[in-house]
Amino acid sequence: MKITTTKFGEIEIEEEKIITMPLGLLGFPENKRFVIFQHKENSPFFWYQSLDDPSLAVVITNPLLFKPDYQVSPESVLREMKWSDESNLDVFVIVTIPRGRPQDMTANLIGPILVNLNTKEAVQMIITDDTYTHKYPLLEPKADIQVQRA
Repeated sequence: MKITTTKFGEIEIEEEKIITMPLGLLGFPENKRFVIFQHKENSPFFWYQSLDDPSLAVVITNPLLFKPDYQVSPESVLREMKWSDESNLDVFVIVTIPRGRPQDMTANLIGPILVNLNTKEAVQMIITDDTYTHKYPLLEPKADIQVQRA
């Protein structure tokens, strides 16, 4: 199946890779169908491209790559979506990359996207406790380098 996107032009996707979000993406409730594809080979970043709005594509990543102790408790999502267990879930977080400042990229750890690999359904959950932030820095700040003069 071919889709036309604002960012990537026309791309070919496999219909079985389409993910449905019955509740939509937060802030974009009318967008219910998405596809995930890798940014570049071996990249930790992926694109979450809407099939309902060609201009809506967000960068996502696996939070464990940047925060190994990250945890979600999907019990309420499992009940609400009638999913059987969490063993078939992929967890992604949305990444924000400020224009011209990739070193300042952050991840939204309070709004993870859970994707059920069996049903190809997804939901964005909200973590309401104060354990995480919506602006978690993905890159360590670089120490100022002092130039020694002779």
